[in-house]
Amino acid sequence: MSHATPLRRAPVQRRSAERLTRILDACADLLDEVGYDELTTRAVALRAGVPIGSVYRFFGNKRAMADALAQRNLERFAERVTERLRKTESDDWRVAMDVVLEEYLEMKRTAPGFSLVDFGNQIPVGAPRAEPNYRVADRLAELLSGHLDRPLDDELRRTFLVAVETADTLVHLAFRVDPQGDERIIEEMRVMLRAYLERALDRETSAPGTAPPSAERRRLSRSGDV
Repeated sequence: MSHATPLRRAPVQRRSAERLTRILDACADLLDEVGYDELTTRAVALRAGVPIGSVYRFFGNKRAMADALAQRNLERFAERVTERLRKTESDDWRVAMDVVLEEYLEMKRTAPGFSLVDFGNQIPVGAPRAEPNYRVADRLAELLSGHLDRPLDDELRRTFLVAVETADTLVHLAFRVDPQGDERIIEEMRVMLRAYLERALDRETSAPGTAPPSAERRRLSRSGDV
């Protein structure tokens, strides 16, 4: 599902794109240092080493700037997940779930500004179906449907939305308890997600009583070897 860009004007030239990158990097660093309430476009311009007019060329206000950072976070997250999955030989959703969680937790712990903005949950914008968890769920459904050999339909989107909403709530709890994420809460979240996704993703259209095929058997079936 597409989401309207918060940019007033998209960069065309390489120099303009590099300037936008510097602005978003500065925004991320300042979010960690002063928080969202104290963030100003002027401070971002000073940190990025660009005229204040350059910031307003791209953004009408700091909310739009933070939303652009959230969208960039989501794209970088998707790239990291895609690269990890490309290196795996398994199409088991359990492996994919572990990759998604590991990459999200790594960004939560290390990416500048991510602890405040992540994918936009601290600054939700737009209509309900453009809210951050819809963005994330739709992006994951698009990303993983092919990897899991499942149709990209409303049922899969709903499954990922429920999983994302659950994970989002529990991850924020884990990081409120411990700045690095309470491992016991994270493990409880992992167990809950596995139980839910088992019911949702292991559902087969075969006759009742037929065991779900293994990942290897599904691969062979698609290749015509069984």
